Amino acid sequence: MTAMKNVVYIALGSNLGNRSKNLAAAIDSMPPHILVKDCSPVYETPPWGYTSQPAFLNQVCKVETYLQPYELLAYLKKIEHELGRKATFLYGPRTIDLDILFYNDLVSKSVDLIIPHPRIEERAFVLVPLIDLDPDLIHPEHGRSVKELLFDLDTNHIEIFESND
Repeated sequence: MTAMKNVVYIALGSNLGNRSKNLAAAIDSMPPHILVKDCSPVYETPPWGYTSQPAFLNQVCKVETYLQPYELLAYLKKIEHELGRKATFLYGPRTIDLDILFYNDLVSKSVDLIIPHPRIEERAFVLVPLIDLDPDLIHPEHGRSVKELLFDLDTNHIEIFESND
């Protein structure tokens, strides 16, 4: 008997170097432990939290994995490191950022890992691409769909990214 495949939504972000190639490299690095089922379009978004930095490219992928939450976190941090992410400061610039948004309908709060990802309801740059994948996905703590969570947020500066590559 095989273990259940966990359905996970992962946010990807990049604002240093070749941003679109960074996102693609992160997705390409996910197998074999993460099976990418679907990805949103890529969006260009203004920085959030610390605004004196370049614009981000953001994307969300729906994946399946046999990894448990802490194993998945470690695996994503390994991918970030391999793709050149350097430690900076909170909300600072980065070559790649991989965050677990949702892991099944798990609600978990520990020092090292909070699921669902904190402040999703404040982050249009996460909700807009997430809606492309599953607008009716229910936030297990708020009891509202991601489409409903986005309703009160400003999305005026979030645009689909057209690559020139």
